Amino acid sequence: MPSVRQQVRELKTPAANPVAREKKDQRPPVFRRAEAVSFCLVALLIICVVAVLYVARAFFLPTVTALVIGTMLAPAAKWFGRYGIPRSVAAVLIVVATCAGLAFMVALISSPVMEWTTRLPELGTQLKDKFHVFDRPIALWHQVQGLFGGPGDSTIQLPKIDWVQPTLEFLSPTLTEILLFFAVLVLFIASWPDLRRSLVLNFANHEQRLRALRILNAIESNLGGYLLTVTMINMGLGVATGLVCAVTGMPNPAGLGALAATLNYIPIIGPIVTFVVLAAVGIISSSTLSGGLAAALGFAAVAFVEGHFVTPTIIGRRLELNALAVFIALAFWTWLWGPMGAFLSSPILIVGLILKEHLMPVKDVQFPDE
Repeated sequence: MPSVRQQVRELKTPAANPVAREKKDQRPPVFRRAEAVSFCLVALLIICVVAVLYVARAFFLPTVTALVIGTMLAPAAKWFGRYGIPRSVAAVLIVVATCAGLAFMVALISSPVMEWTTRLPELGTQLKDKFHVFDRPIALWHQVQGLFGGPGDSTIQLPKIDWVQPTLEFLSPTLTEILLFFAVLVLFIASWPDLRRSLVLNFANHEQRLRALRILNAIESNLGGYLLTVTMINMGLGVATGLVCAVTGMPNPAGLGALAATLNYIPIIGPIVTFVVLAAVGIISSSTLSGGLAAALGFAAVAFVEGHFVTPTIIGRRLELNALAVFIALAFWTWLWGPMGAFLSSPILIVGLILKEHLMPVKDVQFPDE
C-alpha cells in the first residue's frame, strides 16, 4: 500500500492530474468571439449600404454617374485652363460637347429604330416565314418532351410581354434624374480643384495628406485615361462594324455601327446585345438564313479580336483588371442600377483597386513552389 507521500507525489504529476493536463493542452480558439462580432457588424453594414443604394437609386444613380464621369472629364477641364479659359466655362463647354456627341450617336441609332418600329407587323410575318426551317427541330424537341411526360404540342408558345412596361420604367431615367445628373456634373467639374484641396487638407499630418493626394491623382488619371482609351476603341469597333454591315448588305450600316460602339461601353452584355440585334436584322433583311447571319458572325470576329487582343493590350498597360472581378462587378451593379450600373461597373472597380493599392499595399511574399 503506497504511503501518503507517494500519493501526494502522484497527484502532482500531470498524468494523474486532469486539471493540469487540460491547462497544458489548452490552445487559443481558431475563431475568437470578437472576430465573429466584427465580421457580423461588417456584413450588416454592407447589407445596409446595398439596401440604401437600391432603394434610393433615384438619387444615388445620377449623382454617382455624374461624379464618375466628372472625374473622367476633369483632365479636359485642366487642358482648357492652360489656355486661360475659366474652370466654370470649361465645365459648361465639356458638358455641351459631351451632350452633342451623345445626341449624334442617338440620332444615328434612332433613325433605323423608328423605321423598324413602324414595320413591326410586317417584320413579325417575315420572322415566322424565315423560322420555318426550325419547324422540324422544334417538333422533334416537343416529341422528346412528350416521352418524358412534358407537353407534346409542337406549336411555339410566344412569351408574354407583361415585363416590357416595368422594364422600360426601370431603365428610362426621369426628368428629375436627368436634371440632377447635369447639375452635379457641371458643378463637380467646375469645383473639382477646390474639392480636392479640401479633401487633402482634412487629414492631420503631412504623410496622410500626401497619400490622399496620390490617391486622388491616380483616380483622376486612370479614369480619364480609361474613358479616352475605351472611347477610341469603341469608335474603331463601330467603324469596323459599319464596314462589315455595308459589305454584307445590311440596311443602315452607319446606325448599326453607332449601336455597336455605344453598347460596347457595357462589358460583356453590350457585344452580346449587338450580336443579337445584327442577327435579327440580318435574318429579316436577307433572303437566306446564312446570308442574314453573315454580319453577326463578322461582328463576332471583330469583337473577339477587340476583346481578347486590343483592349487587354492597351488597357492592361495602365491597370490590370481580373476577368472574374470584372464579371462579378458587372453582374452586381447591373442588378443594382440597370444599364447605367453596368457602365459604371468598370470605373468603380478601377477606383476600388486604386484604393486597395494605396491603402493596403501588397508586400513581397515568397510563396513555396508547388
